[in-house]
Amino acid sequence: FFLFACFLGSSLLLIIKQKFTMEVGKLVAVIGDEDTVTGFLLAGVGHRNAQGSNFLVVKQDTKLQQVEEAFMNFTTREDIGIILINQHIANDIRHVLKDYHATIPTVLEIPSKEHPYDAEQDYIMQRVNMFLGGTI
Repeated sequence: FFLFACFLGSSLLLIIKQKFTMEVGKLVAVIGDEDTVTGFLLAGVGHRNAQGSNFLVVKQDTKLQQVEEAFMNFTTREDIGIILINQHIANDIRHVLKDYHATIPTVLEIPSKEHPYDAEQDYIMQRVNMFLGGTI
């Protein structure tokens, strides 16, 4: 399963490679639980400017509207190239994700420590798979 997920992930990256290479200097945004966001911040992904930060820590008391607003904000910012979102959080705003069709910023669903990745729930991977003519 892991190799299959890696293959699909690499296929998605190949599809967006040409478009994304033209988008030099873009940031990675992260919407996730505390462990996920902290890990990416420690890796140097965090950024804060006049437009705000490029991350949102989602806790149990975080309102769904806040997550939706952060996602919509990240998708409209010119300085964001990729949005990473924990899959269990993506499931909560699936209705918003299904309405998002732009290539850049690219949305990638990732697992969290508490919630493993499930390719069948990943709408983006389903679209890529349909594009490639396969099944999950």
